Amino acid sequence: MCKLKHLKNENIRYIIYLHLLMVFYSMGTVCSKLASGYPVLSVPFIALYAIVLLVLGVYAILWQQILKKMSLITAYANKAVTVVWGMVWGMVFFKEQIRFNHIIGAAIIILGVCCVVSEERS
Repeated sequence: MCKLKHLKNENIRYIIYLHLLMVFYSMGTVCSKLASGYPVLSVPFIALYAIVLLVLGVYAILWQQILKKMSLITAYANKAVTVVWGMVWGMVFFKEQIRFNHIIGAAIIILGVCCVVSEERS
């Protein structure tokens, strides 16, 4: 069974930064889905996709900064939490239903991330 070892404060800080970045990155999908409700090339469509491009640009720059401080394996494994955030945003913004199998899938993702983080530090 995976369990988190004692992580240094600096490592925890960068993992928190990474997860905040994933929350930010996942908001791009919200804007993308909102844009799908408008006619192509309408002002709201273009504005929402401009926000998506801005999110992707900021994400790319911050992702590179995080990679300077942690291994690619750890950082990339943590990207899986965007699936969990997608579920949350779907429920909050679009009133989508979360079913039991979604919760099981999210738990497996979180457990996998914990395993990678704990193994990377040992």
